[in-house]
Amino acid sequence: MRAAPATARGAQAAHALKLVICGRDGVLNEYREDHVKSPQEWVPIPGALEALARLNQAGWHAVVATNQAGIGRGLIDMATINAVHAYMNRALVEQGGRIDAVFFCPHAPEEQCDCRKPLPGMMLDIGRRYGIDLAEVPMVCDTLRDLQAAQAAGCQPHLVLCGRARNMNDATLQHCIDLVPATVVHDNLRAFADYLLRRDHSASSQVGELL
Repeated sequence: MRAAPATARGAQAAHALKLVICGRDGVLNEYREDHVKSPQEWVPIPGALEALARLNQAGWHAVVATNQAGIGRGLIDMATINAVHAYMNRALVEQGGRIDAVFFCPHAPEEQCDCRKPLPGMMLDIGRRYGIDLAEVPMVCDTLRDLQAAQAAGCQPHLVLCGRARNMNDATLQHCIDLVPATVVHDNLRAFADYLLRRDHSASSQVGELL
């Protein structure tokens, strides 16, 4: 098959679905060692919801991919997880944003499922559901485990230095980058949004020059 001309490729790219995958705890909301067990315990990281809303308003769709081992351990039931996510969505709507879907692994680590990060099952499911090439999808993480899941799925790995990554020292951060060399590091979700929007602007400018 012959490759499309540059102008056609640019037009196709301009209309392609733009999707970002976000972790939940430590990316959108403050991480809790004892799990988020009620809507009241779901506390957004300052600026995170506004950052995601900016991406939505620029044409990006967002889904959440999160390990929720508290379900498998009997600490949280499905009614509670649904209530937490409904609360999260309402908080985001108040900022002018939205989350298209939440994908979560309900299993405890000892259950050895294929959807718990660092395995790529959730991301592969997202790729199938959206019919999208995961190589075009940035994934925002706050742990090495999640970066490894992004790498295994073929997503673009991004680390935000909030949540569990907040207290990473230089050696730990370099270890993460050594294991997942494509990692791009940002201070927080606001900085990630700035990066993505700058990249969009640069790509649009290049397409305009070709046209």
